[in-house]
Amino acid sequence: MGRALIVSAGASSNEYLCARLTELGYTRSLIVPSGAEARRRMRESDFELIVVNAPLPDEFGHDLCATAVEKTDAGVVFLVKAAAAEQTPMSEQGVLLVCKPFSNTLFLQAIHMAAASNHRLQVLRQENARMQEKLQQVRLVSRAKCCLIAERGMSEAEAHRYIEKNAMDTRRDRAEIAQEILDSYDPSGV
Repeated sequence: MGRALIVSAGASSNEYLCARLTELGYTRSLIVPSGAEARRRMRESDFELIVVNAPLPDEFGHDLCATAVEKTDAGVVFLVKAAAAEQTPMSEQGVLLVCKPFSNTLFLQAIHMAAASNHRLQVLRQENARMQEKLQQVRLVSRAKCCLIAERGMSEAEAHRYIEKNAMDTRRDRAEIAQEILDSYDPSGV
């Protein structure tokens, strides 16, 4: 597993949380006592899991959880007393709410669910990056086709065939051929 951020001001709680996370493989847990410090650390580092133990000295913690979900890919677990849990709806924001006191089993299940959500989010981001790259390639090839149509008077089918054939003959990607075509007519590539 990776890094975990524990945001908690209680020494005994910190020991418990750190021990449970270490058992689950989060060997590099960072403990901070306040929401302000947690926000600073979230900007500096990536975490796979963020556990917020309410209340914090500088805030209750629900705003910190919302910020963590919005700004990071981490799974977020919010530990709050049962009485306050009803007034703190966090599930719509993607935060796992665990009422205190809780059993060890419940806590471990929440951590596993948070880790699963982190993993799913990372997979989706990777897929999104691949799709964005593919879209960029399609746009580049389309611009090269338009260039061939305008400059050489080719039809769309001929321009497509020209790019495909050059890519196969030279064993290169269609995007490379398209970029060369664009560069040959406009050195700036715009």
